[in-house]
Amino acid sequence: MKVTHFRHSCVLLETDSARLLVDPGVWSTGMEDLRDLDAILITHSHLDHFDGDRLTALAKGNPGAELIADPESAGEAAKLGLDVRAVRPGDAVELAGAVVDVVGGDHAVIHPELPLPPNVGYVVDHGAFYHPGDSLFVPEQKIDVLGLPTGAPWLKLGEAVEFYRAVAPRVAVPIHELTLSEAGIAMAYRRFDELGPGGARVEIPIAGTSIELT
Repeated sequence: MKVTHFRHSCVLLETDSARLLVDPGVWSTGMEDLRDLDAILITHSHLDHFDGDRLTALAKGNPGAELIADPESAGEAAKLGLDVRAVRPGDAVELAGAVVDVVGGDHAVIHPELPLPPNVGYVVDHGAFYHPGDSLFVPEQKIDVLGLPTGAPWLKLGEAVEFYRAVAPRVAVPIHELTLSEAGIAMAYRRFDELGPGGARVEIPIAGTSIELT
């Protein structure tokens, strides 16, 4: 599995057969000119995960890519004139030979008075990579590489650590970091190293560069 982090929640996952882009949002950069994508996946409709302008441009530049999204994001994408497939927890889709299981369903609570969109997570190739979106849902699959949320209005550091421990991946790639200052990001990464599950390691790719996780 090759992983490229385009800042915040946007990652490109390259399996043996497929190129999958997840959550091209407004705070992510460097993915705008990607081509030869097999699919674009959206976890939920918040702007840091779903940017209509970028999504439209990516769909135009990758006419063969299938667009996969939670039901609310799918509705928004359809309004943009995009061909989109809505998925729900329990669904499984095959994308250029890669199997993606849809899990979760609920966005983490920000505040009891704030409405929340549906949120789905994506488990790629039976656990090779897990992107939870804005949730701390622990899937039933054994996860090899976890996209680990680092900072958010719905998250405190201790919760991120406990999620990391509960999923217990071989490797954690921190994502969803741009709600924090540089100092806050660095502190979170140190805590992940110190407090993560035994045998796991944290890999922090430079934005826009790929790392091979084997």
